[in-house]
Amino acid sequence: MFLPYGDHPNPAGFRAWVTWTLIVVNVLLWLTITLPLQLTPPDTADPAWAELVARVTANAPPDLDHELLLRSLTAWDLFVEKHAFVPARARLDDLLVAMFLHANLAHVVGNMLFLRIYGDNIEHRFGRVGFALLYLLSGVVASAAFALVAWNPTTPLVGASGAISGVLGAYFVLFPRNRVKVLVFLFPFVLDTWLVPAGVVLGLYVIVDNLLPLLAGVQGGVGYGAHLGGFVTGALFGVVARLAARDRS
Repeated sequence: MFLPYGDHPNPAGFRAWVTWTLIVVNVLLWLTITLPLQLTPPDTADPAWAELVARVTANAPPDLDHELLLRSLTAWDLFVEKHAFVPARARLDDLLVAMFLHANLAHVVGNMLFLRIYGDNIEHRFGRVGFALLYLLSGVVASAAFALVAWNPTTPLVGASGAISGVLGAYFVLFPRNRVKVLVFLFPFVLDTWLVPAGVVLGLYVIVDNLLPLLAGVQGGVGYGAHLGGFVTGALFGVVARLAARDRS
Protein backbone atom coordinates (compact mmCIF):
# COMPACT_ATOMS: atom_id res chain seq x y z
CA MET A 1 0.00 0.00 0.00
CA PHE A 2 1.26 3.46 -0.92
CA LEU A 3 -0.03 6.58 0.83
CA PRO A 4 1.18 10.09 -0.17
CA TYR A 5 1.25 12.38 2.86
CA GLY A 6 3.41 15.38 1.94
CA ASP A 7 5.60 17.03 -0.67
CA HIS A 8 8.86 18.96 -0.97
CA PRO A 9 9.75 21.75 -1.48
CA ASN A 10 6.95 24.06 -0.37
CA PRO A 11 6.83 27.86 -0.75
CA ALA A 12 8.61 29.29 2.29
CA GLY A 13 6.53 31.53 4.54
CA PHE A 14 3.42 31.22 2.38
CA ARG A 15 0.02 30.70 4.00
CA ALA A 16 -2.31 28.87 1.63
CA TRP A 17 -5.49 30.45 2.96
CA VAL A 18 -7.74 29.35 0.08
CA THR A 19 -6.53 25.76 0.31
CA TRP A 20 -7.11 25.62 4.06
CA THR A 21 -10.48 27.37 3.76
CA LEU A 22 -11.62 24.75 1.26
CA ILE A 23 -10.44 21.99 3.59
CA VAL A 24 -12.26 23.46 6.58
CA VAL A 25 -15.48 24.04 4.62
CA ASN A 26 -15.53 20.50 3.21
CA VAL A 27 -14.87 18.92 6.60
CA LEU A 28 -17.47 21.08 8.35
CA LEU A 29 -20.09 20.22 5.74
CA TRP A 30 -19.37 16.53 6.23
CA LEU A 31 -19.71 16.90 9.98
CA THR A 32 -22.86 19.04 9.91
CA ILE A 33 -24.72 17.58 6.92
CA THR A 34 -23.48 14.15 5.82
CA LEU A 35 -22.82 12.53 9.18
CA PRO A 36 -26.10 13.59 10.90
CA LEU A 37 -28.17 12.64 7.85
CA GLN A 38 -26.51 9.22 7.66
CA LEU A 39 -27.72 8.60 11.20
CA THR A 40 -31.30 9.70 10.40
CA PRO A 41 -34.05 7.58 8.79
CA PRO A 42 -35.35 8.92 5.46
CA ASP A 43 -38.64 10.80 5.14
CA THR A 44 -40.61 8.41 2.96
CA ALA A 45 -43.25 11.10 2.42
CA ASP A 46 -40.70 13.23 0.57
CA PRO A 47 -41.53 13.36 -3.18
CA ALA A 48 -37.91 12.42 -3.96
CA TRP A 49 -38.29 9.12 -2.08
CA ALA A 50 -40.06 7.42 -4.98
CA GLU A 51 -37.28 8.53 -7.37
CA LEU A 52 -34.62 7.21 -4.99
CA VAL A 53 -36.37 3.85 -4.60
CA ALA A 54 -36.79 3.51 -8.36
CA ARG A 55 -33.14 4.29 -9.04
CA VAL A 56 -31.53 2.07 -6.41
CA THR A 57 -33.76 -0.91 -7.16
CA ALA A 58 -33.22 -0.56 -10.91
CA ASN A 59 -29.43 -0.50 -10.45
CA ALA A 60 -29.25 -3.21 -7.79
CA PRO A 61 -28.01 -6.73 -8.66
CA PRO A 62 -30.93 -9.10 -9.40
CA ASP A 63 -30.07 -11.40 -6.50
CA LEU A 64 -30.01 -8.59 -3.92
CA ASP A 65 -32.85 -8.40 -1.41
CA HIS A 66 -34.58 -5.13 -2.37
CA GLU A 67 -36.39 -4.88 0.93
CA LEU A 68 -33.10 -5.11 2.81
CA LEU A 69 -31.60 -2.55 0.44
CA LEU A 70 -34.38 -0.06 1.08
CA ARG A 71 -34.05 -0.50 4.83
CA SER A 72 -30.39 0.52 4.55
CA LEU A 73 -31.24 3.90 3.01
CA THR A 74 -30.92 7.00 5.17
CA ALA A 75 -31.83 10.67 5.02
CA TRP A 76 -28.40 11.20 3.43
CA ASP A 77 -29.38 9.07 0.43
CA LEU A 78 -32.49 11.20 0.04
CA PHE A 79 -30.41 14.38 0.27
CA VAL A 80 -28.05 13.06 -2.41
CA GLU A 81 -31.02 12.21 -4.61
CA LYS A 82 -32.07 15.87 -4.48
CA HIS A 83 -28.74 17.70 -4.45
CA ALA A 84 -26.06 15.57 -6.13
CA PHE A 85 -24.99 16.26 -9.69
CA VAL A 86 -26.95 13.85 -11.89
CA PRO A 87 -26.24 13.88 -15.66
CA ALA A 88 -29.87 13.13 -16.51
CA ARG A 89 -31.03 16.32 -14.79
CA ALA A 90 -27.89 18.50 -14.81
CA ARG A 91 -28.43 21.75 -12.90
CA LEU A 92 -25.91 24.44 -12.04
CA ASP A 93 -26.93 24.62 -8.39
CA ASP A 94 -26.52 20.84 -7.98
CA LEU A 95 -23.14 20.98 -9.70
CA LEU A 96 -21.81 23.55 -7.23
CA VAL A 97 -23.36 21.95 -4.14
CA ALA A 98 -22.13 18.46 -5.07
CA MET A 99 -18.52 19.70 -5.20
CA PHE A 100 -18.64 20.28 -1.44
CA LEU A 101 -20.36 17.06 -0.35
CA HIS A 102 -18.68 13.76 0.54
CA ALA A 103 -20.19 10.32 0.97
CA ASN A 104 -18.22 9.10 3.98
CA LEU A 105 -15.22 9.73 6.23
CA ALA A 106 -12.71 8.02 3.92
CA HIS A 107 -14.00 10.08 1.00
CA VAL A 108 -13.55 13.46 2.69
CA VAL A 109 -10.26 12.55 4.42
CA GLY A 110 -8.71 11.24 1.20
CA ASN A 111 -9.74 14.26 -0.82
CA MET A 112 -8.62 16.77 1.78
CA LEU A 113 -5.28 15.00 2.22
CA PHE A 114 -4.56 15.40 -1.49
CA LEU A 115 -5.68 19.02 -1.43
CA ARG A 116 -3.38 19.73 1.51
CA ILE A 117 -0.40 18.06 -0.15
CA TYR A 118 -0.63 19.76 -3.53
CA GLY A 119 -2.72 22.87 -2.93
CA ASP A 120 -0.17 25.24 -1.38
CA ASN A 121 2.29 25.16 -4.29
CA ILE A 122 -0.48 25.73 -6.82
CA GLU A 123 -2.10 28.50 -4.77
CA HIS A 124 1.29 30.18 -4.45
CA ARG A 125 1.86 29.94 -8.22
CA PHE A 126 -1.58 31.15 -9.34
CA GLY A 127 -2.45 33.50 -6.50
CA ARG A 128 -5.52 33.16 -4.32
CA VAL A 129 -8.09 34.26 -6.92
CA GLY A 130 -6.46 32.28 -9.72
CA PHE A 131 -6.30 29.18 -7.54
CA ALA A 132 -9.98 29.48 -6.62
CA LEU A 133 -10.88 29.83 -10.31
CA LEU A 134 -8.77 26.79 -11.23
CA TYR A 135 -10.42 24.76 -8.48
CA LEU A 136 -14.00 25.70 -9.37
CA LEU A 137 -13.56 25.46 -13.14
CA SER A 138 -11.86 22.07 -12.79
CA GLY A 139 -14.82 20.90 -10.73
CA VAL A 140 -17.29 22.09 -13.36
CA VAL A 141 -15.40 20.45 -16.24
CA ALA A 142 -14.97 17.28 -14.16
CA SER A 143 -18.74 17.02 -13.74
CA ALA A 144 -19.25 17.54 -17.48
CA ALA A 145 -16.70 14.80 -18.21
CA PHE A 146 -18.47 12.50 -15.74
CA ALA A 147 -21.74 13.12 -17.59
CA LEU A 148 -20.09 12.27 -20.92
CA VAL A 149 -18.78 8.87 -19.85
CA ALA A 150 -21.29 7.88 -17.16
CA TRP A 151 -22.58 4.35 -17.85
CA ASN A 152 -25.88 5.37 -16.25
CA PRO A 153 -27.13 9.00 -16.60
CA THR A 154 -29.05 8.72 -13.32
CA THR A 155 -25.88 8.01 -11.30
CA PRO A 156 -25.32 10.81 -8.75
CA LEU A 157 -21.93 12.45 -8.32
CA VAL A 158 -20.70 14.07 -5.10
CA GLY A 159 -17.25 15.04 -3.92
CA ALA A 160 -14.41 17.48 -4.49
CA SER A 161 -12.18 14.98 -6.28
CA GLY A 162 -12.81 16.46 -9.74
CA ALA A 163 -11.81 19.93 -8.56
CA ILE A 164 -8.84 18.54 -6.63
CA SER A 165 -7.77 16.58 -9.71
CA GLY A 166 -7.47 19.98 -11.39
CA VAL A 167 -4.97 20.96 -8.71
CA LEU A 168 -3.08 17.72 -9.34
CA GLY A 169 -3.03 18.37 -13.08
CA ALA A 170 -1.54 21.82 -12.62
CA TYR A 171 1.02 20.39 -10.18
CA PHE A 172 1.96 17.67 -12.69
CA VAL A 173 2.84 20.31 -15.30
CA LEU A 174 4.45 22.91 -13.05
CA PHE A 175 6.25 20.85 -10.40
CA PRO A 176 7.01 17.41 -11.88
CA ARG A 177 10.42 17.24 -10.14
CA ASN A 178 9.10 18.02 -6.68
CA ARG A 179 9.26 15.05 -4.32
CA VAL A 180 6.16 13.47 -2.88
CA LYS A 181 6.52 11.80 0.51
CA VAL A 182 4.95 8.36 0.21
CA LEU A 183 4.32 6.08 3.17
CA VAL A 184 4.92 2.50 2.05
CA PHE A 185 3.41 -0.62 3.60
CA LEU A 186 4.87 -3.82 2.19
CA PHE A 187 4.37 -7.42 3.25
CA PRO A 188 5.10 -8.43 5.93
CA PHE A 189 4.29 -5.05 7.47
CA VAL A 190 7.45 -3.24 6.40
CA LEU A 191 6.99 0.49 6.93
CA ASP A 192 9.10 3.01 5.07
CA THR A 193 8.97 6.47 3.52
CA TRP A 194 9.92 7.06 -0.09
CA LEU A 195 10.51 10.38 -1.85
CA VAL A 196 9.03 9.91 -5.30
CA PRO A 197 9.03 12.49 -8.13
CA ALA A 198 5.63 14.15 -8.36
CA GLY A 199 5.48 13.41 -12.07
CA VAL A 200 5.64 9.68 -11.33
CA VAL A 201 3.06 9.76 -8.52
CA LEU A 202 0.57 11.86 -10.48
CA GLY A 203 1.22 9.96 -13.71
CA LEU A 204 0.30 6.73 -11.93
CA TYR A 205 -2.78 8.44 -10.47
CA VAL A 206 -3.99 9.34 -13.96
CA ILE A 207 -3.13 6.11 -15.77
CA VAL A 208 -3.43 3.32 -13.20
CA ASP A 209 -6.08 4.75 -10.89
CA ASN A 210 -8.35 6.34 -13.50
CA LEU A 211 -7.65 5.88 -17.21
CA LEU A 212 -7.21 2.10 -17.19
CA PRO A 213 -10.32 1.44 -15.04
CA LEU A 214 -12.35 3.77 -17.27
CA LEU A 215 -11.18 2.02 -20.46
CA ALA A 216 -11.82 -1.37 -18.84
CA GLY A 217 -15.40 -0.37 -18.11
CA VAL A 218 -15.04 -0.73 -14.35
CA GLN A 219 -18.29 0.31 -12.67
CA GLY A 220 -18.46 1.38 -9.06
CA GLY A 221 -18.43 4.35 -6.77
CA VAL A 222 -15.46 6.16 -8.38
CA GLY A 223 -15.97 8.95 -10.92
CA TYR A 224 -13.06 8.12 -13.22
CA GLY A 225 -14.30 10.46 -15.93
CA ALA A 226 -14.60 13.31 -13.43
CA HIS A 227 -11.05 12.77 -12.21
CA LEU A 228 -9.66 12.76 -15.75
CA GLY A 229 -11.68 15.80 -16.80
CA GLY A 230 -10.50 17.77 -13.77
CA PHE A 231 -6.88 16.68 -14.25
CA VAL A 232 -6.79 17.74 -17.90
CA THR A 233 -8.32 21.10 -17.02
CA GLY A 234 -5.69 21.75 -14.34
CA ALA A 235 -2.92 20.59 -16.68
CA LEU A 236 -4.07 23.14 -19.27
CA PHE A 237 -3.94 25.84 -16.58
CA GLY A 238 -0.40 24.69 -15.85
CA VAL A 239 0.63 24.82 -19.52
CA VAL A 240 -0.72 28.37 -19.86
CA ALA A 241 1.11 29.44 -16.69
CA ARG A 242 4.36 27.90 -17.93
CA LEU A 243 4.08 29.60 -21.34
CA ALA A 244 3.27 32.93 -19.70
CA ALA A 245 6.33 32.61 -17.45
CA ARG A 246 8.49 31.82 -20.49
CA ASP A 247 7.23 34.94 -22.31
CA ARG A 248 8.10 37.10 -19.31
CA SER A 249 11.64 35.74 -19.05
